[in-house]
Amino acid sequence: MILDSFRLDGRRALVTGGNRGLGQAAAVALAEAGADIALLTRGDPTESLSRMTTLGRQATHIPCDLATATPADLTAAIDEFRPEILVNNAGIIRRAPAADVTPTDWDEVLTVNLDAVFHLSQAAGRHMLAAGTGKIINVASMLSFQGGIRVPAYTAAKHAIVGLTKALANEWAPHGVNVNAIAPGYMATDNTTALREDQTRAAEILSRIPAARWGTPDDLAGAIVFLASDAARYIHGTTLPVDGGWLAR
Repeated sequence: MILDSFRLDGRRALVTGGNRGLGQAAAVALAEAGADIALLTRGDPTESLSRMTTLGRQATHIPCDLATATPADLTAAIDEFRPEILVNNAGIIRRAPAADVTPTDWDEVLTVNLDAVFHLSQAAGRHMLAAGTGKIINVASMLSFQGGIRVPAYTAAKHAIVGLTKALANEWAPHGVNVNAIAPGYMATDNTTALREDQTRAAEILSRIPAARWGTPDDLAGAIVFLASDAARYIHGTTLPVDGGWLAR
């Protein structure tokens, strides 16, 4: 039955930044589909862990700050849990005119949003290649396609995520490993608080969304489960927008 191909019973999924927002929604969705979850976060994921254990799933916390973790730290976390599904969700944003961006802000955004994604994917990929199966889902952005305003480091990183997704897919697809990305539209999360509180900018954004609303983390649930499941076994290197029609406008 086709619905059976969406089940993730007994699979191990690691989600970065799963203590709130998009990461929490992704982790809960994967747990609802049957996966056991590890949350790699710097914050306290108690609420997320509770939601998953209530579903009858195993849920583990791997404390880690992606801004300071070394490649060896990230490899050790992967080697310990050995995920069959990896969701590279964690990200940070720093807003400033391009002329005023500090080297520290630039480096930190690229470290968390790009470098960590590669090192985690590389480590997970080694296990997945050996097993002949695995799913990696990177979280891209509308700013993987557009330039944005006052977020040059974030935009650079999210453009790079789409390229990295394609590069890994080209190498690993023949070996049974699916690497894809999801590009959320404008979502009501902590990262967009400043935008939503700017009445002029918020109105401009809302007027461009055909769905006529900001997205919510739960809007990503179906796409996450789909790309993590056997239903997406012949999908490689794609970036799936979940954007309320933003890119179609």
